[in-house]
Amino acid sequence: MSVSPVLEINDLYAAVEGKEILKGVNLTVRGGEVHAIMGPNGTGKSTLASALMGHPKYTVTAGTATLDGADLLDMEVDERARAGLFLAMQYPSEVSGVSNANFMRIAQNARLGEGNEVPVLKFHRELQKKMKALSIDPTFAERYLNEGFSGGEKKRNEILQMAVLQPRIAILDEIDSGLDIDALRIVAEGVNLLRSPDFGLLVITHYQRLLQYIVPDHVHVMMQGRIVRSGGRELAQELELRGYDWLKEELGIVDETVSTGV
Repeated sequence: MSVSPVLEINDLYAAVEGKEILKGVNLTVRGGEVHAIMGPNGTGKSTLASALMGHPKYTVTAGTATLDGADLLDMEVDERARAGLFLAMQYPSEVSGVSNANFMRIAQNARLGEGNEVPVLKFHRELQKKMKALSIDPTFAERYLNEGFSGGEKKRNEILQMAVLQPRIAILDEIDSGLDIDALRIVAEGVNLLRSPDFGLLVITHYQRLLQYIVPDHVHVMMQGRIVRSGGRELAQELELRGYDWLKEELGIVDETVSTGV
């Protein structure tokens, strides 16, 4: 395994219920890098996240995706997580009867593997430190997973899970959705605390505002199920100012969604 993580996606195609959504995605995310994928609704951004994580609803029909050289597509979902891939979901599920702390401790121990489990007291001490950094009420540790949480609390909880599990590559699927400006800042600060050469990040978002706090190294625009333009952080700023129509016109795209071809 390389010291610095590498997620490599080559010519990836994926379908949902027989309908092709991804149509040849190419992308490489390395440790220390933050990539942002932007684009209008219905262009395949969340499908990319789900297909990489192994959601059973999504079928990869062509292409490859590797993490540190290992074939992600040949792994079950739990194997992808243990390999170091993490997905912060747009709509985190509520799980009654399972406390946050137990969920994260079991997940962390599964990631570390048999014989490397973290002692209970040490886990709780580290958890409290991470919760404080994310301005999460300590009582949340014993509440059932996401049950009764506000939208902002659920998103902070996703970042807390990421901080605990310390993945090699994380995908944040519209983590800014439903957040007010204060919650957005707290979530972004939590993400920025994790930035290091041992951690790569793929951020899916509609809006430049998140990228004011999590400054990306690379920005990509997705339309019609593939990346149609890549650039630096200035590309996100231009999209915020001008929208997507200028890019569609420049590329000769009439319908940017996955419902049509080029």
